[in-house]
Amino acid sequence: MSNKQPEIRTVDITRYVTPLREGGSLPAIVEADDGFLYVLKFRGAGQGVKALIAELIGGEIARALGLRVPEIVFANVDEAFGRTEPDEEIQDLLKASVGLNLALHYLSGSITFDPAVTTIDAKLASQIVWLDCLLTNMDRTVRNTNMLWWHKELWLIDHGACLYFHHNWQQWEEQAIRPFVLVKDHVLLPLATELDAVDAACLSILTNERIGHIVDLIPGEWLSADTSFQSNEQHRKLYVQFLESRLAHSAIFVKEAQYAKKSLI
Repeated sequence: MSNKQPEIRTVDITRYVTPLREGGSLPAIVEADDGFLYVLKFRGAGQGVKALIAELIGGEIARALGLRVPEIVFANVDEAFGRTEPDEEIQDLLKASVGLNLALHYLSGSITFDPAVTTIDAKLASQIVWLDCLLTNMDRTVRNTNMLWWHKELWLIDHGACLYFHHNWQQWEEQAIRPFVLVKDHVLLPLATELDAVDAACLSILTNERIGHIVDLIPGEWLSADTSFQSNEQHRKLYVQFLESRLAHSAIFVKEAQYAKKSLI
């Protein structure tokens, strides 16, 4: 794991390659001005910039813990970008997404992780379960693992459904200390036998300073889209407070995961 403060590059999208018709957000494979392919997540999709914020925070926390996540970049979509797109639905999405979006490096040749085919060790499984309990990530199930096997390594993708507390700010303090009951459906829960050790290790890494650095990555224009706050600084502070509170009460979600695991037997 790296102790460096995270940095996010910015690229300009130059070519729309193909849509990934998964779920309602219609992410797409695109090419950027650096010559690389990316999976672009659109600000104009269903959950708007909140999904991009969750993707950014979730992915960079995972990276801070030493887990493998494709490089995350900010991606500019120009106003003229979708004019030649013949599909009206995609054209509308492009028009609604002009400005700063988010993209992940495309892992060409990767395959969806299948626990029936590939076995991972207990420590890695426990780290991922712990991460998803922290982030309240409901989207890592047998039906949709949101993990890829690439170059004989496990990579985590799609954190846009994390941090669902930010869809209802009024109850953030209660949600910060709530057990993550949906862990019972986590694809890696049967392998997560080292949660106590992982909890101690992760807490030592995710200091208040590190959490602050990650939250500071959120672009101001994404934050200002939510008019619930008097300032972007107030908005950022609430993300920090939620994560710090959840970390301070990690024993609650660890015990819930351990209870859920015993219930599987």
